[in-house]
Amino acid sequence: MRLNSLPKTTTRSKKRIGRGYGSGKGGHTVGRGTKGQKARSKVRLGFEGGQTSLIHRLPLRRGKGNKPAGKKPLTVNVKHLNLLPADTLVTVDALIAHRIVKKDEAKKFGVKVLGDGKLAVPLRVDLPVSKGAAQKIEKAGGEVVRKPKIKNKKLKVKREEKKRREKKEKGEKEKRERKEKS
Repeated sequence: MRLNSLPKTTTRSKKRIGRGYGSGKGGHTVGRGTKGQKARSKVRLGFEGGQTSLIHRLPLRRGKGNKPAGKKPLTVNVKHLNLLPADTLVTVDALIAHRIVKKDEAKKFGVKVLGDGKLAVPLRVDLPVSKGAAQKIEKAGGEVVRKPKIKNKKLKVKREEKKRREKKEKGEKEKRERKEKS
């Protein structure tokens, strides 16, 4: 083997900055010029050269509408559950196993069953479901293990207060009736 018989290399190795003079771009200033802000380190994100940055110019908003929107759960319609065998316990893992949802997204954001389409197979569903989906599952002979939650907490509190008030009024009414009898 002779040096003149070796094949020529068509690709050059990447220049590694700041690894000495032999690296192609090395030593002292490493292609950054001399002195100054850019020669030293990076400028932080959002820096506008000393001018008040956009982030600081905008007002600090508070409240419900200014929060970053979290990703909502994946939705699976009732019609997709027909792919599962009868009397199956429908969980996130079961949906992943039957390739109805993707594993990484389903594990991260969860799954909710919605009521679009018809269900012909009786199933036991252990997932959050909409009211329409719950009705269709029960109509097909299945059952919902996890009942739909009331989303509006204020409404729930009002209902509970109303029940307590009615119970209290009923008790007072019974006391008055007992006093009248005796």
